[in-house]
Amino acid sequence: MSKPIVLVTADVKPVDGYRWHAAPSTYLEAVLNGAGAIPLILPSLGSALDIDAVLDRVDGVLATGSRSNVNPDLYGGEATEENGPYDPDRDATSLPLLRRALEKGLPVFAICRGMQELNVAFGGTLLTEIQELDGRNDHRAPVSEKQEERFALAHSVDARAGGQLEAVIGTAQFKVNSLHRQGLGALGQSLVVEATAEDGTIEAVSVEGARNFAIGTQWHPEYWVSCDTPSQKLFAAFGEAVEAYRRKRGDS
Repeated sequence: MSKPIVLVTADVKPVDGYRWHAAPSTYLEAVLNGAGAIPLILPSLGSALDIDAVLDRVDGVLATGSRSNVNPDLYGGEATEENGPYDPDRDATSLPLLRRALEKGLPVFAICRGMQELNVAFGGTLLTEIQELDGRNDHRAPVSEKQEERFALAHSVDARAGGQLEAVIGTAQFKVNSLHRQGLGALGQSLVVEATAEDGTIEAVSVEGARNFAIGTQWHPEYWVSCDTPSQKLFAAFGEAVEAYRRKRGDS
Protein backbone atom coordinates (compact mmCIF):
# COMPACT_ATOMS: atom_id res chain seq x y z
CA MET A 1 0.00 0.00 0.00
CA SER A 2 1.39 3.40 -0.96
CA LYS A 3 2.06 6.05 1.65
CA PRO A 4 0.72 9.61 1.56
CA ILE A 5 3.03 12.37 0.32
CA VAL A 6 3.58 15.57 2.28
CA LEU A 7 5.06 18.70 0.72
CA VAL A 8 7.70 20.34 2.90
CA THR A 9 8.59 24.00 2.38
CA ALA A 10 12.18 24.93 1.56
CA ASP A 11 14.55 27.70 2.54
CA VAL A 12 16.85 29.16 -0.11
CA LYS A 13 20.46 29.29 1.07
CA PRO A 14 23.65 30.33 -0.74
CA VAL A 15 26.29 27.58 -0.39
CA ASP A 16 29.47 27.13 -2.44
CA GLY A 17 28.27 29.42 -5.19
CA TYR A 18 24.91 27.65 -5.50
CA ARG A 19 21.45 28.57 -4.27
CA TRP A 20 20.27 25.53 -2.35
CA HIS A 21 16.59 24.75 -1.68
CA ALA A 22 16.70 22.89 1.61
CA ALA A 23 14.75 21.72 4.66
CA PRO A 24 16.15 20.49 8.00
CA SER A 25 16.20 16.73 8.46
CA THR A 26 14.23 16.93 11.72
CA TYR A 27 11.08 17.93 9.80
CA LEU A 28 11.61 15.29 7.13
CA GLU A 29 12.14 12.56 9.72
CA ALA A 30 9.10 13.70 11.71
CA VAL A 31 6.92 13.45 8.60
CA LEU A 32 8.33 10.01 7.84
CA ASN A 33 8.35 8.52 11.33
CA GLY A 34 5.79 10.62 13.19
CA ALA A 35 3.16 11.03 10.48
CA GLY A 36 3.90 7.89 8.47
CA ALA A 37 4.16 9.85 5.21
CA ILE A 38 6.77 10.48 2.54
CA PRO A 39 8.28 14.00 2.78
CA LEU A 40 8.83 15.83 -0.51
CA ILE A 41 10.70 19.15 -0.44
CA LEU A 42 9.06 21.79 -2.61
CA PRO A 43 11.64 24.22 -4.07
CA SER A 44 10.92 27.87 -3.41
CA LEU A 45 10.53 28.92 -7.03
CA GLY A 46 7.61 31.28 -6.45
CA SER A 47 5.32 32.07 -9.36
CA ALA A 48 7.28 29.75 -11.65
CA LEU A 49 5.57 26.85 -9.88
CA ASP A 50 2.11 25.61 -10.81
CA ILE A 51 0.90 25.28 -7.22
CA ASP A 52 -2.42 23.70 -8.17
CA ALA A 53 -0.70 21.03 -10.25
CA VAL A 54 1.60 20.18 -7.37
CA LEU A 55 -1.17 20.07 -4.78
CA ASP A 56 -3.22 17.75 -6.99
CA ARG A 57 -0.48 15.14 -6.53
CA VAL A 58 0.12 15.28 -2.77
CA ASP A 59 -1.77 14.70 0.45
CA GLY A 60 -0.63 17.40 2.86
CA VAL A 61 1.64 20.38 3.47
CA LEU A 62 4.16 20.97 6.25
CA ALA A 63 5.48 24.53 6.58
CA THR A 64 8.75 24.45 8.48
CA GLY A 65 10.50 26.78 10.85
CA SER A 66 13.54 28.72 9.71
CA ARG A 67 16.20 31.17 10.83
CA SER A 68 14.75 33.65 8.34
CA ASN A 69 11.71 35.83 9.02
CA VAL A 70 8.74 36.74 6.86
CA ASN A 71 9.49 40.10 5.28
CA PRO A 72 7.54 42.82 7.17
CA ASP A 73 6.73 44.51 3.85
CA LEU A 74 4.15 41.75 3.41
CA TYR A 75 2.13 42.78 6.49
CA GLY A 76 2.57 46.53 6.61
CA GLY A 77 5.79 46.60 8.61
CA GLU A 78 9.28 47.76 7.82
CA ALA A 79 12.16 45.47 6.93
CA THR A 80 15.31 46.10 8.96
CA GLU A 81 18.73 44.49 9.12
CA GLU A 82 18.17 43.65 12.79
CA ASN A 83 14.93 41.80 12.05
CA GLY A 84 16.44 39.72 9.24
CA PRO A 85 17.54 37.59 7.61
CA TYR A 86 14.78 37.37 5.04
CA ASP A 87 14.04 34.81 2.35
CA PRO A 88 11.92 36.42 -0.40
CA ASP A 89 11.83 33.26 -2.50
CA ARG A 90 10.34 31.31 0.37
CA ASP A 91 7.82 34.09 1.07
CA ALA A 92 6.78 34.06 -2.59
CA THR A 93 6.24 30.31 -2.47
CA SER A 94 4.99 29.40 1.01
CA LEU A 95 2.31 32.07 1.42
CA PRO A 96 0.39 31.21 -1.77
CA LEU A 97 1.02 27.52 -1.12
CA LEU A 98 -0.65 27.68 2.29
CA ARG A 99 -3.60 29.70 1.00
CA ARG A 100 -4.22 27.32 -1.89
CA ALA A 101 -3.70 24.16 0.15
CA LEU A 102 -6.40 25.24 2.60
CA GLU A 103 -8.72 26.31 -0.20
CA LYS A 104 -8.37 22.83 -1.70
CA GLY A 105 -8.92 21.13 1.65
CA LEU A 106 -5.50 19.55 2.18
CA PRO A 107 -4.20 18.91 5.70
CA VAL A 108 -1.76 21.65 6.76
CA PHE A 109 0.70 21.67 9.64
CA ALA A 110 2.60 24.96 10.09
CA ILE A 111 5.52 25.19 12.53
CA CYS A 112 7.29 28.31 13.86
CA ARG A 113 8.03 30.43 10.75
CA GLY A 114 5.37 28.30 9.10
CA MET A 115 2.74 29.47 11.60
CA GLN A 116 3.83 33.06 11.05
CA GLU A 117 3.54 32.53 7.28
CA LEU A 118 0.06 31.12 7.79
CA ASN A 119 -0.97 34.22 9.70
CA VAL A 120 0.46 36.63 7.13
CA ALA A 121 -1.02 34.59 4.26
CA PHE A 122 -4.48 35.31 5.65
CA GLY A 123 -3.93 39.01 6.33
CA GLY A 124 -2.46 38.93 9.83
CA THR A 125 0.57 40.72 11.23
CA LEU A 126 3.66 39.76 13.22
CA LEU A 127 5.37 41.22 16.26
CA THR A 128 9.14 41.47 15.88
CA GLU A 129 11.69 41.04 18.67
CA ILE A 130 9.01 40.20 21.22
CA GLN A 131 11.61 39.83 23.99
CA GLU A 132 11.86 43.64 23.90
CA LEU A 133 8.12 44.19 24.46
CA ASP A 134 6.79 45.10 27.90
CA GLY A 135 5.34 42.12 29.73
CA ARG A 136 6.75 39.53 27.35
CA ASN A 137 9.20 36.81 28.25
CA ASP A 138 12.31 35.96 26.28
CA HIS A 139 11.24 33.18 23.91
CA ARG A 140 14.58 32.84 22.18
CA ALA A 141 16.54 29.61 22.29
CA PRO A 142 19.20 29.11 24.98
CA VAL A 143 22.69 29.92 23.73
CA SER A 144 24.28 26.53 23.20
CA GLU A 145 26.04 24.47 20.55
CA LYS A 146 24.01 21.43 21.61
CA GLN A 147 20.69 21.05 19.84
CA GLU A 148 19.14 19.12 22.72
CA GLU A 149 19.73 22.18 24.92
CA ARG A 150 18.47 24.66 22.35
CA PHE A 151 15.32 22.60 21.79
CA ALA A 152 14.74 21.64 25.42
CA LEU A 153 11.19 21.95 26.74
CA ALA A 154 11.14 25.45 28.19
CA HIS A 155 7.71 26.56 29.38
CA SER A 156 4.07 25.56 29.62
CA VAL A 157 1.27 26.56 27.30
CA ASP A 158 -2.46 26.60 27.97
CA ALA A 159 -4.66 25.17 25.27
CA ARG A 160 -8.08 26.66 24.55
CA ALA A 161 -10.77 24.68 26.37
CA GLY A 162 -12.70 22.60 23.88
CA GLY A 163 -10.38 23.61 21.05
CA GLN A 164 -8.85 21.55 18.30
CA LEU A 165 -5.42 21.42 19.91
CA GLU A 166 -6.77 20.20 23.24
CA ALA A 167 -8.73 17.53 21.39
CA VAL A 168 -5.59 16.32 19.60
CA ILE A 169 -3.27 16.32 22.60
CA GLY A 170 -5.82 15.39 25.25
CA THR A 171 -4.77 17.90 27.89
CA ALA A 172 -5.13 21.64 28.42
CA GLN A 173 -1.59 22.30 29.67
CA PHE A 174 1.76 20.90 28.55
CA LYS A 175 5.37 21.99 28.08
CA VAL A 176 6.93 23.13 24.81
CA ASN A 177 10.29 24.34 23.58
CA SER A 178 10.89 27.94 22.59
CA LEU A 179 13.18 29.23 19.82
CA HIS A 180 11.59 32.36 18.40
CA ARG A 181 11.95 36.13 18.57
CA GLN A 182 8.79 36.92 16.63
CA GLY A 183 5.16 36.27 17.45
CA LEU A 184 1.73 36.70 15.98
CA GLY A 185 0.20 40.17 16.16
CA ALA A 186 -3.23 40.76 14.63
CA LEU A 187 -4.76 37.43 13.67
CA GLY A 188 -5.33 36.61 10.03
CA GLN A 189 -8.83 35.99 8.73
CA SER A 190 -10.33 32.72 10.03
CA LEU A 191 -7.42 31.99 12.37
CA VAL A 192 -8.33 30.97 15.93
CA VAL A 193 -5.99 31.00 18.92
CA GLU A 194 -5.52 27.46 20.18
CA ALA A 195 -2.86 28.00 22.87
CA THR A 196 -1.01 30.79 24.65
CA ALA A 197 2.04 31.11 26.87
CA GLU A 198 1.90 32.63 30.35
CA ASP A 199 2.82 36.07 28.96
CA GLY A 200 0.03 35.99 26.36
CA THR A 201 2.21 35.04 23.41
CA ILE A 202 0.16 33.07 20.88
CA GLU A 203 1.61 29.56 20.75
CA ALA A 204 -0.83 27.76 18.46
CA VAL A 205 -3.63 28.50 16.00
CA SER A 206 -6.14 26.64 13.89
CA VAL A 207 -8.04 27.69 10.79
CA GLU A 208 -11.76 28.06 11.40
CA GLY A 209 -13.81 26.40 8.67
CA ALA A 210 -10.89 24.38 7.32
CA ARG A 211 -12.01 21.12 5.75
CA ASN A 212 -9.12 19.21 7.25
CA PHE A 213 -6.34 19.28 9.86
CA ALA A 214 -5.07 22.88 9.88
CA ILE A 215 -2.94 23.72 12.91
CA GLY A 216 0.05 25.97 13.47
CA THR A 217 2.42 25.83 16.43
CA GLN A 218 5.01 28.41 17.43
CA TRP A 219 7.07 25.69 19.10
CA HIS A 220 8.91 22.78 17.44
CA PRO A 221 7.16 19.44 17.96
CA GLU A 222 9.24 17.89 15.17
CA TYR A 223 12.35 17.83 17.37
CA TRP A 224 10.86 15.64 20.13
CA VAL A 225 8.46 13.55 18.06
CA SER A 226 10.25 10.34 19.03
CA CYS A 227 9.74 10.75 22.79
CA ASP A 228 7.42 13.64 23.75
CA THR A 229 3.74 12.69 23.95
CA PRO A 230 2.19 16.01 22.78
CA SER A 231 4.63 16.09 19.83
CA GLN A 232 3.80 12.50 18.95
CA LYS A 233 0.07 13.15 19.10
CA LEU A 234 0.32 16.20 16.84
CA PHE A 235 2.22 14.36 14.13
CA ALA A 236 0.04 11.26 14.50
CA ALA A 237 -3.10 13.37 13.98
CA PHE A 238 -1.51 15.06 10.97
CA GLY A 239 -0.57 11.62 9.65
CA GLU A 240 -4.11 10.33 10.05
CA ALA A 241 -5.40 13.34 8.14
CA VAL A 242 -2.99 12.97 5.23
CA GLU A 243 -3.68 9.24 5.01
CA ALA A 244 -7.43 9.90 4.91
CA TYR A 245 -6.84 12.52 2.21
CA ARG A 246 -4.72 10.05 0.21
CA ARG A 247 -7.51 7.48 0.29
CA LYS A 248 -10.08 10.08 -0.76
CA ARG A 249 -7.83 11.38 -3.53
CA GLY A 250 -7.29 7.85 -4.76
CA ASP A 251 -11.06 7.33 -5.01
CA SER A 252 -11.72 10.57 -6.92
